[in-house]
Amino acid sequence: MPTTKTEKQVFLCRVDDLIEGVPKEVMVNGESIAVFKTNKGHINALQNSCPHKKGPLSQGIVSGDHVFCPLHDWKISVKTGMVQEPDEGCVKTYPVEVKNKEVYLHFS
Repeated sequence: MPTTKTEKQVFLCRVDDLIEGVPKEVMVNGESIAVFKTNKGHINALQNSCPHKKGPLSQGIVSGDHVFCPLHDWKISVKTGMVQEPDEGCVKTYPVEVKNKEVYLHFS
C-alpha cells in the first residue's frame, strides 16, 4: 500500500515480535494501538479501547479474527473493528503493511 502526501507510516514492531493469538500494545503519537497476529498469520491493528467501558483490547483473548474485551467479554472483529451483536459499537482500525518482516501502521 503506497503512502499519499497526507498519509504517514510508523514502524510498529517486527513480525517476529508478534505471537499468534496474543495481542501487543504499541504506542503511536501518544495513542495506544492493539496489534494482532491471527492464527492465519494476518496482522491487524485497532484502537486499544473497547467502545463499551474502554477495556484494553491488548489484554483481551483472541479467537480467530476476533478479540474479546477483558472487562465484559464483548466480541470485536480485529479486521473491521465491529462489535458482534447484540452489543453495539465499533473500534477504529488502522491499515498496516508488512515490509522486510517489519510491521508499519498507516495513518493520516
